Amino acid sequence: MCGRFVSTTKPEDLVGLFGVTSWNPAETLEPDYNVAPTKDVWAVLERLDKDTDVVQRHLRALRWGLVPSWAKDPSVGSRMINARVETVHEKPAYRKAFATRRCLLPADGFFEWKPLPAAEGRKATKQPYFIAPADGQLMAMAGLYEFWRDRTRPDGDPAAWLTTVTIITTEARDAAGRIHDRMPLTIHPDDADAWLDPAHTDPDELRALLHTPADGQLTATAVSLAVNNVRNNGPHLLDPVPDPA
Repeated sequence: MCGRFVSTTKPEDLVGLFGVTSWNPAETLEPDYNVAPTKDVWAVLERLDKDTDVVQRHLRALRWGLVPSWAKDPSVGSRMINARVETVHEKPAYRKAFATRRCLLPADGFFEWKPLPAAEGRKATKQPYFIAPADGQLMAMAGLYEFWRDRTRPDGDPAAWLTTVTIITTEARDAAGRIHDRMPLTIHPDDADAWLDPAHTDPDELRALLHTPADGQLTATAVSLAVNNVRNNGPHLLDPVPDPA
């Protein structure tokens, strides 16, 4: 799975990197070195503007943890932070979003944990690793987004709508594989237009666009146990520590 990641790129830079045509500068997020489920994250997506009949590419801050439109309440989102690529096109919670509501989730890299047995002077614990492209490039994680309507609120209330996202994952390879059995998938820049296009609905063609991050050229760096606490944040969380594995 992908349960934490790092996102520090400024929205102004994301607009240029991803060819965004619609972004509200009033919508901001601070650089986050410990992004956790239910937090707001940057998402790049495309929607048809009903007034102009033109597809716009948006940069939006959306909540991580997908809430299906049919869910009774949004709490289910905390359990739906990842969608498995093997079944994403057929699972009821994801198949409609996979067909028409796909997005990109920019990330510097992601965290995974490796269980460590008890040893002399050490209790059993889980060692966090920061996994990122070896070339330092930004990851465009493949995601889906969905709309959920709070039926307790009146029609026309903007607060009645919640938009949430999930990250598509696959079997881990290379550096990530020695840490955890799952990892996020990414979209190559050359495939971003096809992935985001809401009119592109063929599931086999869409699945073919999903790539291993950096073609598997990843680094896995042991970092401080401070990452384990979601309240901790800041660049110091990426400082390397001796690898106990």
